[in-house]
Amino acid sequence: MFNKIFILVIKGLLTVLPFVITIYLLTWLINTTESLLSPLIPNAYYFPGLGIGLALLVLASIGIVVNLYVVRLVIEHANTLFDRVPLIKTLFGAIKDAVDLFQIKKDQNTKKAVSVEISDGVHLIGFITGDSVAEVLFPKQSKIAVYIPFSYQIGGYTLYLDANKITELSVDVETAMRIAVTGGNSIKPSKSSTKTS
Repeated sequence: MFNKIFILVIKGLLTVLPFVITIYLLTWLINTTESLLSPLIPNAYYFPGLGIGLALLVLASIGIVVNLYVVRLVIEHANTLFDRVPLIKTLFGAIKDAVDLFQIKKDQNTKKAVSVEISDGVHLIGFITGDSVAEVLFPKQSKIAVYIPFSYQIGGYTLYLDANKITELSVDVETAMRIAVTGGNSIKPSKSSTKTS
């Protein structure tokens, strides 16, 4: 009897936990942003939520400004500076690579979910990044850069492969990323497969 109650409690906890953590993180982010930006707004104009609105406005403005040539040069110099500092470049590089991978680009053809055959019958999920580095490192070899993420952590490595080692998957990038990062635990089996098994 106790074991059944314990199992039900664990099942309930695992069901509620993702929602609770997501809501908590969103609430924390909103409250932190609000508390940081509200002192910058005069009391006569302030109302709850104005800090979030200001933050969104600032981020949108930054998104517009980064398209300017001069700003792009400044960002490139900042990237170069961060890449030269021994300890910072490791952390900065890992975060930048992760952000670049999730970044929404206009040309979605440069980012495809693929299966990479690393040995006979063994496959990894990867993503064609559209990076021209492969052409620089392996000129005239028609190599393709494929980013392979690690499960349950920020990080991964890039393979430079021949086209015959790569098979495009019939899932979108977001679904493939969830499969790769969670080790396949995020995908539920279809009803048809559970009936046949």
